[in-house]
Amino acid sequence: MKPANQTVAVVDDEDNLRETLAFALRREGYAVELYAHGGEAWEAFQRRLPGLVILDILMPEMDGLELCRRVRSISETIPIIFLTSRDEEFDRVLGLEIGADDYLCKPFSMRELLARVKVLFRRAALDAAPRKPAEAPLRAGDLELDLQRYTVRWKGQAVNLTVTEFMMLHALVRHPGHVKSRKQLHQDGYPHDAYVSERTIDSHIKRLRRKFEEIDAGFDRIETVYGVGYRYREA
Repeated sequence: MKPANQTVAVVDDEDNLRETLAFALRREGYAVELYAHGGEAWEAFQRRLPGLVILDILMPEMDGLELCRRVRSISETIPIIFLTSRDEEFDRVLGLEIGADDYLCKPFSMRELLARVKVLFRRAALDAAPRKPAEAPLRAGDLELDLQRYTVRWKGQAVNLTVTEFMMLHALVRHPGHVKSRKQLHQDGYPHDAYVSERTIDSHIKRLRRKFEEIDAGFDRIETVYGVGYRYREA
């Protein structure tokens, strides 16, 4: 099933790159909107959000990090892919921490970008698809995962997660106490994408923890097993 909105917004101040991306995306059947900077895109997004955003970090008027923050303030689920010409790990990790789903460093393979777009749209379609009402939530102490709606509650309070975050949390919670390697979490969170790094997995886990800690400062159930991976500890 495809999501209803197959529009990709490309936000980048490089004219040639915008046009190259537009050509490749349209050839794959996507509708494309082009924006030269974050301010222009944000003005349009307030009227109507696209189905997916490809977003440069360094732009005039409003940079990609600020635009990502604003988009996440109105939608937790729209897929966002960062493009960056900076090779510093800080920029890429910061982008993931504020809500991006993935990133690519320039120059990048167009085939790789299209693969990631396809994966994120597939995930969005999965999230939007109707679930069987008989499927019971998964519970682990104070934690409840609704496997039909991809929603999470901790001590009765909703925790807003992206689809990727939900899938990784589900992978940990369905086998509490068992250590999941980064490779295993990669397979659960990105089942169709071979390009994600271990650092990306670490960033998603950090964001997961922070979202729970915003509700409960004492949350400590997601444990790091150094040199191996992560596990969910039951009370």
